[in-house]
Amino acid sequence: MIGREKIAEEFRLIQDHICSELERIDGKSHFIEDLWKREEGGGGRTRILSHGEIIEKGGVAFSEVYGPVSEVMRSQLGLNGKEFYATGVSIVLHAHHPRIPIIHMNIRYFELDSGEYWFGGGIDLTPHYVDEELASSFHEKLKKVCDRFEEGSFERFTDWAHRYFFNSHRKESRGVGGIFFDHLSEKESVSKVDIFSFCLELGNLFPIAYQEQVEAGKNLPVLENEIFWRNIRRGRYVEFNLVYDKGTKFGLLSGGRVESILMSLPHSAGWEYNFQPLPGSEEDKTLRLLREKKFWIG
Repeated sequence: MIGREKIAEEFRLIQDHICSELERIDGKSHFIEDLWKREEGGGGRTRILSHGEIIEKGGVAFSEVYGPVSEVMRSQLGLNGKEFYATGVSIVLHAHHPRIPIIHMNIRYFELDSGEYWFGGGIDLTPHYVDEELASSFHEKLKKVCDRFEEGSFERFTDWAHRYFFNSHRKESRGVGGIFFDHLSEKESVSKVDIFSFCLELGNLFPIAYQEQVEAGKNLPVLENEIFWRNIRRGRYVEFNLVYDKGTKFGLLSGGRVESILMSLPHSAGWEYNFQPLPGSEEDKTLRLLREKKFWIG
């Protein structure tokens, strides 16, 4: 049985690999590292890349925290146990260019002193302008990883992502989805090692999937109205993370480091009162695609 020390060690290596690849993709800036400790137990290392050639703000965070399950965690998160342990890697990237999407990844492991454990995570894409071909290519890459893990998992996880990454108060998806999973533990068809290997494979896929999006968009011309729209879409991203995101809620309720928890927020975003894009415009097309349940492959 694989232990939590090995899981944390491999997650640190995934953070190292992804940071190295993102510095190569950006070609200009480097990550700064912020080591932090949690008073109740554990800590982490948050790495931030700012004002790069490609990436305006990006965070790649590793955490390993543990300690007593507080009453707030018990009531708000439904945790049944006296002690918890959690480790994971979380990533959000915001590019300068409005044609390069926001991208997010999270892989995490959680266990209680009762012996209960589970893995969770996923990867999803939030374009400011939806390119259907690029969205399909992104999903194809995720499907290949899922198919190697367990038959039917892609269909299950992509539907989960569609339901999870949804701004219900706006009645629109946060982006074009991806995959999302939670509370995965050993069963007859998959072992704990299988699930862990699946998480690591997603970590290794992340920079590959992101580079494809960067290469497709980085040399396209930028209009002023596209920056305005990019900031509107960033605002919708902020809304989701602060209202619905489970990782954000867990971090805040468990006494995590606020700066690291909120690293997902962009440098700048916009909220224009009752903004309506012109009918037939690219912005209008993007909104229409985000308001329908769309499966990008198959």
